[in-house]
Amino acid sequence: MLTDFNTLPETSRIWIYQADRSFTSDELEEIQSEMEAFLKDWTAHGSNLRAGYEMRYKRFIVIALDQSQAAASGCSIDASVHFIQHLEKKYDVQLLDKMNVSYKQGEYIAYKTLSDFKKMAKQKAVSKNTIVFNNLVNNKQEYEEHWEVPASESWHGRFM
Repeated sequence: MLTDFNTLPETSRIWIYQADRSFTSDELEEIQSEMEAFLKDWTAHGSNLRAGYEMRYKRFIVIALDQSQAAASGCSIDASVHFIQHLEKKYDVQLLDKMNVSYKQGEYIAYKTLSDFKKMAKQKAVSKNTIVFNNLVNNKQEYEEHWEVPASESWHGRFM
C-alpha cells in the first residue's frame, strides 16, 4: 500500500539505494511511476505493506516500510531487490553495490569506490568534516538525523 513517505512513523524500516550517477529528469519521472506501481502492490504473505519512498539529489532511492502493521518477509524483500535490479538494467545504473561511497563536494554529489575514498582520505582530499551519506541507517528517524552527516559521525570516519 503506497503511503506518503512523510506520514510514515520514525520507526519505519529504511532501505537506501545510491546510484552511481544522477538520473535525468525523464528517468526520475519514469522511476517514480514504477516505484509507485511497485509499492501499491507490495505484500508480505498476502498482507499489504504500508510503504513510501522518496528520491533525493536525483541519485538516491529511499524506501520506508511501516512494520507496525505488517513486517517485510524474505519473499517481500526479495521482490524489492528484484525491482531494484530491474531499475539497474533498465537505466544502466548501479544501485545495489554497497562498497561505494557518496559524499558532498559543495553542491555536487560525488561517488567513489570505497578504495578510492580511502586513498582520498589518506591524501587529505576528504576530511572528517566532509559530508557523507550513511546508507547503513536502519529506520526513518536515523535516516532523518544521521544519513547526511560529517564523516566523523559515520562509519566513514575510520578512514580519516
